[in-house]
Amino acid sequence: MREISPAVGISVDEYVSRMPAGLRDLVSEIRRKKYAGNRIRPSTSLIDHSALLTKSHRDRLIDTVAVLVDENYVGRAEMCFQFADLLNRALIHLNLPSRPVLGTAFYYDPMGNEMFQWTHAWVRIGDEVIDGNVDSISENPLVPQSVSIAPYWGPIRETPRDRRLREYQGEGLPPDVDVENIWWPELRDFLDRQFIL
Repeated sequence: MREISPAVGISVDEYVSRMPAGLRDLVSEIRRKKYAGNRIRPSTSLIDHSALLTKSHRDRLIDTVAVLVDENYVGRAEMCFQFADLLNRALIHLNLPSRPVLGTAFYYDPMGNEMFQWTHAWVRIGDEVIDGNVDSISENPLVPQSVSIAPYWGPIRETPRDRRLREYQGEGLPPDVDVENIWWPELRDFLDRQFIL
């Protein structure tokens, strides 16, 4: 299993060994699940109302992006920028008019009370939105445990009531060397070899 270290010149094991005990335990549990091959995948809980591609293609695409981004040493829970960047590149490669979006995500309980908000990234294709990396949000220690959000792909007007996505106008995603140099070349190769439309 490949893991991407957060620091140049230091292994993931070395980096994790220097973390505070509580955070080290969380990272160790995520890594244990990776080695066991039982990481969560967005397709298992995806709320899918999309008219684009096929259900099988949508599931395979978001899961493949998730597997790559999950190579981050702490998994996907803090990787929405990279997830959106990779997914956007893939959709453009498949000739869909996609764009990545940076903004604020607000999360609500069933009574409509705001539980949490943070800077987030997602993808837009015309009137559809793909908020695909939220199934792993519970692994982020900054997020309250009460926040449990399923990935969504479909019309923006049908976005689930448990969230509100507010776009920052004129702001794009920052460049990411792991996306550019590692994950995107592999995802593009996967699309070219296996993703027949």
